[in-house]
Amino acid sequence: MGVAIVTGGSSGIGQATAFEIAARGHGVILTYNGNERGARDTVGAIEERGGTAVALRLDLAESARFPAFVSQVRDALASVWPADRLTALVNNAGLGGGSPFVETTEEQFDSMGRALFRGTYFLTQHVLALLADGGAIVNVTSASVTTIERGGGYTVYAANKAAVNTFTQYLAVELAERGIRVNAIAPGATRTLISDNAFGRYAHLVPEIEKKTLLGRLGEPEDIAAVIAMLLSRDGRWITGQIIEASGGYQFGI
Repeated sequence: MGVAIVTGGSSGIGQATAFEIAARGHGVILTYNGNERGARDTVGAIEERGGTAVALRLDLAESARFPAFVSQVRDALASVWPADRLTALVNNAGLGGGSPFVETTEEQFDSMGRALFRGTYFLTQHVLALLADGGAIVNVTSASVTTIERGGGYTVYAANKAAVNTFTQYLAVELAERGIRVNAIAPGATRTLISDNAFGRYAHLVPEIEKKTLLGRLGEPEDIAAVIAMLLSRDGRWITGQIIEASGGYQFGI
């Protein structure tokens, strides 16, 4: 089925996506930043199940290193599979957190923007030369763009995720002539280690989230990975330019 890059593949949604698409026959180039052990564990688990994967370090905030990363990808394609083209890119890596608007500093604003939007934008630009015609791109955004949470702290995070949504739609227009489909998935509350394991540290809030969710539970990384895998597969061949929320019906109708 080809080879896909999955950024942030050492844990959470990225790791679950790497597992899911590898099980469906994709080779996987997953990236990590600080969690090298998690990346190695992901590669090991894929190989144990008969798949093929490679882990490469990537910091989305360091765009000057993107050309070197693309060279590493090209080398991995040639030596591991072998191939000279990618078939998919999943822009998943990012970070969480935030602070109330009046407390947000320019440094915080810039740091989150580099990781969530600028990095995604320019990494995609650099990788595009290796992406085969007829391939697919999936950007992981957030349901926080459309589901406004009380309590504050989301202004920078949600604004950058909204930017990725708009980027997704316009990129779908530009890449249509190459048959490359571009979509975004917007997860709702999903049990990951984001924001320093927020769901573990604030476990008492989980029942309240579940009460607001039509399907009555917190999302799991595998729930999101299944949708991403569909969008990358032939099953998603007639879908492009879409922002697909996967939240279990969080605050639906409220």
